[in-house]
Amino acid sequence: MNIRTFLAERVRAAMTQAGIPAEFNPIVAPAKKAGFGDYQANGAMGAAKAMKKPPRDIASSIVEHLELDGVADKIDIAGPGFINIHLAPQWIATQLHNVSNDAQLGIQKTNASQTVVVDYSSPNLAKEMHVGHLRSTIIGDSVVRVLAYLGHNVVRQNHVGDWGTQFGMLIAELEDQLGTGERPELALQDLEVFYQQAKKHFDDSEDFANRARDYVVQLQSGNEQVLKLWQEFRRVSLLHADDIYKKLGVTLSEKDIFGESEYNNDLANVVTELKDLGLAAENDGAIVSFLDEITNKNGDPSPVIIQKKDGGYLYATTDLAALRYRANTLKADRALYFTDARQALHMNQVFTLARKAKFVPESFTPEHHPFGTMLGKDNKPFKTRTGGTVKLAELLDEAIVRARQEVEKKNPDLNDKTMQEVAQKVGIGAVKYADLCKTRTNDYVFDWDNMLKFEGNTGPYMQYAYTRVASIFSKAEIDRASFNSDIVITTPQEHQLALKLLHFSEVVEQIAQEVYPHILCHYLYEVASAFSTFYEACPILKDGIDTQTKNSRLQLCKGVAQTLKTGLDLLGIDVMEKM
Repeated sequence: MNIRTFLAERVRAAMTQAGIPAEFNPIVAPAKKAGFGDYQANGAMGAAKAMKKPPRDIASSIVEHLELDGVADKIDIAGPGFINIHLAPQWIATQLHNVSNDAQLGIQKTNASQTVVVDYSSPNLAKEMHVGHLRSTIIGDSVVRVLAYLGHNVVRQNHVGDWGTQFGMLIAELEDQLGTGERPELALQDLEVFYQQAKKHFDDSEDFANRARDYVVQLQSGNEQVLKLWQEFRRVSLLHADDIYKKLGVTLSEKDIFGESEYNNDLANVVTELKDLGLAAENDGAIVSFLDEITNKNGDPSPVIIQKKDGGYLYATTDLAALRYRANTLKADRALYFTDARQALHMNQVFTLARKAKFVPESFTPEHHPFGTMLGKDNKPFKTRTGGTVKLAELLDEAIVRARQEVEKKNPDLNDKTMQEVAQKVGIGAVKYADLCKTRTNDYVFDWDNMLKFEGNTGPYMQYAYTRVASIFSKAEIDRASFNSDIVITTPQEHQLALKLLHFSEVVEQIAQEVYPHILCHYLYEVASAFSTFYEACPILKDGIDTQTKNSRLQLCKGVAQTLKTGLDLLGIDVMEKM
């Protein structure tokens, strides 16, 4: 249940009965200070000036009509007209009891389901995935999980770079290596080395370079043999990416791959149609569109090259074709793009041009959700000690090794198999959480020591918080899944914890709209903190605790466990019963 929405509807009804014009909407939010209720409504001050009445008088009129019998045990007015709503403990207890016995934790599937295309990860198949792909992959996957959880039809699109001039060079290199009897899997086991070999041959051998250029033409024209080599390169390259996705625990699979090559047949159409519409023309041998809607500091329109002098196409051309496909074939309502912030101008150009050309309907909403850069401790882009690009596979392996060292310190009695399973979940979870808990648009410093800590707002701490709750049921020898008890709230700590758990639906719905996963991270940390305060103040299994109180507090613990587990799952992070 979304309490904020529920209360806003009640306040809106009271405002209507109080004669307040409909254009003045109530602003309802959780109270930020103790003593000011659980929720605070502000609808009076906005209307006061228009109605030429003191805001406190208007607030009093709203309260007079506000129907919250059985929901609130106290409503008062503070300051210039804030309405403080103190929820009744029994009402909170009833809501939480219902939520803790609901698989969706009180979140109803939306009645207005949308088809949402999410473009994320998108590695270049010519090279191995590196740290630059991490943020797009895990941020996009978290948002995908949230949207699906709310009942939207989510279409994952892994827009891999699998087309273009460089593939002529790579196909020529693969053909040479296969000609010596090498197997594709072995030839391509290190994509970086393979690419470097191909580039060296291209630079050193005119014959190789000419063959590579010819392969580009043959590839684009659909030559069967060249396509077969390209498909082999693509197949093995995607296996590398799939290994990363499995280790990261993201939901991308082979069926979600829809790369640049998929749009090849529409690129000429895109150019022709833009020219026919008068939106693109020849300029110095290339086909260019100039956008008056986007200008530089001198007021010059932004140029978008959609076809090069040599007839080749660019990212803008492919992205325009992709937008057409997503809006018109997939019938998407929204398309979310997760890319580096440096792509902001490019995405703005593509969206603007697609709108002008009417490639997409007015109802379709393309959204660019940029993210900042992962930095090293020197506040420069994260690199290896030698200054090279950090391979994502190696980074994840290191995370697991480091996590195992930390887990062994905490619980050396775990057997080897369990230790490795826990280390994998902790290591991968630490890397993901360290990224997701930062505001998406900000740069952040990648720091092994901080992300692997078992205290503070970190992945390991959140996993430990879940395990800590699970251990209570284990110690009591109670099956948490089937446990069910009424909740009786008698202490401030119980009240605050229960209320915090009921905020879950508000947080999840906010992320679906605003697309900032860090909001969920901070909420879960607040839940864990509220649980710690509750646990210290409210004994559960100690001698002398009556059965009703014990069971009530166990039901609260069940709500904490479910919320932490579900919330971390929406972030793509695994939990464990023991660690």
